Amino acid sequence: MIDVKIRAAVTDEAEAVLAFWREAAEGTSISDDVHGVTRLLERDPEALILATLPDGRIVGSVIAGWDGWRASLYRLAVLPSHRRQGISTALLRAAEDRFAALGGRRADAMVLVANETAHAAWGAAGYERQEQWRRWVKPFPA
Repeated sequence: MIDVKIRAAVTDEAEAVLAFWREAAEGTSISDDVHGVTRLLERDPEALILATLPDGRIVGSVIAGWDGWRASLYRLAVLPSHRRQGISTALLRAAEDRFAALGGRRADAMVLVANETAHAAWGAAGYERQEQWRRWVKPFPA
């Protein structure tokens, strides 16, 4: 793996995280704005885990959300130029260690159906798709 630091994001990095996701992540979320990222970090300062280069540039991310019952993974992303170098493995290890320390017993990952690259990465990390579940959503009024 290249020289990266795995650490929690800070609120001052919200804009940089959003810019990183626009470059490295598939799809968008209703909460992809400064307020959404900042609110996540204010509620759970350890939830957004970043991989950064020595110069501070973000090259990877994962959201490791814990609600006391479920361990949920979102936004696992690595810059295309830095993939296949162990960054997602390091990010998932950090997320799984966080969950284990909090008492989690398994992790669920949100993965886009059409993102075949992600399917391969999650499978290589030991995750299995559960066909019996489907996501149901309802946006709240602004």
